[in-house]
Amino acid sequence: MRLLFLGDVMGRAGRTAVSARLPQLRKDWRLDFVVVNGENATSGMGLSGAHAKLLLDAGADVITLGDHAFDQKDMLTFIGQEQRILRPLNYSKAAPGAGARVFNATGGRKVLVAQVLGQVFMKRPFDDPFSAADAVLRQYPMGGQVQASLIDMHCEATSEKMAMGHFCDGRASVVVGTHTHVPTADAMILSSGTAYLTDAGMCGDYNSVIGMEKAEPMRRFVTGMPKGRFTPATEEATLSGLYVETDDRTGKATRVEMVRQGGRLAAAGPDDT
Repeated sequence: MRLLFLGDVMGRAGRTAVSARLPQLRKDWRLDFVVVNGENATSGMGLSGAHAKLLLDAGADVITLGDHAFDQKDMLTFIGQEQRILRPLNYSKAAPGAGARVFNATGGRKVLVAQVLGQVFMKRPFDDPFSAADAVLRQYPMGGQVQASLIDMHCEATSEKMAMGHFCDGRASVVVGTHTHVPTADAMILSSGTAYLTDAGMCGDYNSVIGMEKAEPMRRFVTGMPKGRFTPATEEATLSGLYVETDDRTGKATRVEMVRQGGRLAAAGPDDT
């Protein structure tokens, strides 16, 4: 199976990049399944129902969220109407929506997608992400009920992301990190067959401070005092993410490539699919 994961969509620039590039990538790379992290797609803070529809119409099969899952208040009701949107599995038990589901890919194949929030350096404590991931992977083993599975590990600390990768090694097809908006260069297949990347980066304008216009973040770092609101940067965005091929029989990864399309980062991605 050919899977594509796209990192945090950041504001209008990120939405535009996904809308403009994803439909052609689905054709060119013959993708079977696409997951997009959309938690910053609306003004850099959360995801609205209208912008969720835009990402789904562009070719996303599933949208994951994160710690900003419900910053846009209409998502509190919209997520109950649209099962292709996932909030974190270990979020408040009172939160609407679900944190893991099995979805249909091409050819009738089944893909498990789940998202968990890390605990290290996050603003508020969440339930244990490791036990949450363990429970859902035990429920849907690869080679049995699903042909592939993907875990979006949304957190700050690289060590926690790496620990999740090794914790899920051999039980998930892909473990990919989100949240920091900075792409890492450590795409690999772990020893038991799980494709891993510490952070997919963002689909956003990299002439910025993690997707925000530079002036206000820089002012706060230099002076310690805010003057205005953060606003998403609006120049051409780079589409950032991870491409993975898996074995349908075992669910294990057979190929992994970082993806960089457009904008300021050097181009990367599968070139002989």
